[in-house]
Amino acid sequence: MSSKRFNELKNLSKDELATKVRELESEMFQAKMKKVTGQLTDTASIWRFRKDIARLKTLQTAALKR
Repeated sequence: MSSKRFNELKNLSKDELATKVRELESEMFQAKMKKVTGQLTDTASIWRFRKDIARLKTLQTAALKR
């Protein structure tokens, strides 16, 4: 996730952040299943999903404090 995209995510509401987290968790699950079955070509995508989810959860925590 580039810093430009991260700045765009800062402006999302709490509900939109929660939706994004659920979407990324679902995509990460699908990627893990593909890895187990040997269908995943980009294994680094799982790492990127984890990092993106962590960034979004950090923004959610910051949104609670606003």
